[in-house]
Amino acid sequence: MTVDRADREGAILARLSGEGALTVSALATDLGVSEVTIRGDLRALEEQGMLVRTRGGARPTTLKSILQREKLNVELKQRIATAAAAMVRDDDNVMIEAGTTTALVARLLAGRAGVQIVTNSALVFNNARINPSVSVILTGGVFRRESESFVGPLAERAVGDFNARLAFLGTDGFSPERGLTTRFVEGGQVAALMRGRAEETWLLADSTKFGQAGFVSFLPLAGITGVITDDGLPPGAVESLEEHTRVLVV
Repeated sequence: MTVDRADREGAILARLSGEGALTVSALATDLGVSEVTIRGDLRALEEQGMLVRTRGGARPTTLKSILQREKLNVELKQRIATAAAAMVRDDDNVMIEAGTTTALVARLLAGRAGVQIVTNSALVFNNARINPSVSVILTGGVFRRESESFVGPLAERAVGDFNARLAFLGTDGFSPERGLTTRFVEGGQVAALMRGRAEETWLLADSTKFGQAGFVSFLPLAGITGVITDDGLPPGAVESLEEHTRVLVV
């Protein structure tokens, strides 16, 4: 049985996220359509910037989607998110910014009562919505597929309407010299606003991001409460970070 174009495109992107590369012939067989149809689907997705066509198939764009990044360093992210979730109390107000590690925090709040979450992340929303004791406020705004996040003026205004005890931020890279960095200006603006509305702000970042630098520096390390990271940091990294902020190694 064949599927319509929207469903095919969703299936193609899901498989691309999991497998890393696809062939036209395999897709045509699996989806029950002709190779000509699949080539048309791939052409349309390439025009949207969702993939790159290759000879006989397709591969992801150079920039990994957040769905691909979810599959990287899973055990480290789980440890970091568990430590962050342990900070959340009953009846807490929490802001959670978009990211693969931050999204896990919402999944780990079972047993908490009366927690309210403000987030610009579709992944956080998906993880939190299954917990009946957690209330979720999704900011709205312009949806950015590569980060599964909402950004722009609407998201920024929504964040500015709330106050929180805790904010959990993600990053594409961090270092004492450049602070917290990201690839996208709009995402950095939302994160900086969350910091301004929270009593404590924690960066959740695995050790592979230490020393990496995204396009935009959006917060200095001294501007946040601390960093939750794992024990894979290079020698001397903890000491250099502690000159600017608290460091919790898990």
